[in-house]
Amino acid sequence: MKWGDRFGIRRRRGDKVATLDRQATDADIESLIGFARSRAGVEFYVEPETFATDTTAMAVAADGEWTRRRVGSPQVIQKVARDLRLPVYDVQITGYPQRMRDYNERRRKQGGAGL
Repeated sequence: MKWGDRFGIRRRRGDKVATLDRQATDADIESLIGFARSRAGVEFYVEPETFATDTTAMAVAADGEWTRRRVGSPQVIQKVARDLRLPVYDVQITGYPQRMRDYNERRRKQGGAGL
């Protein structure tokens, strides 16, 4: 394991990085872990790499609150989820949970920032 790659992001992803994006960092993974530890009912949803964005994961809490971060590869978030004993889903198979859409709608109605 290299210094600055605590979660094995580069090792699991390999040399391939989306063309227009920055690489995932340990801070990205730590942010997802912090979100998961501070909220109830968190599930992870892996989003595939695109031309412009590296592989990302969304952490969605029981109330629908969510955060998205780069993870480098699906294996990274699968390891994090296993360590935290939380479920991880492929968003291409399951889609996004309704509670996340409901949360976004509530925030819009309240004039929430960032939406």
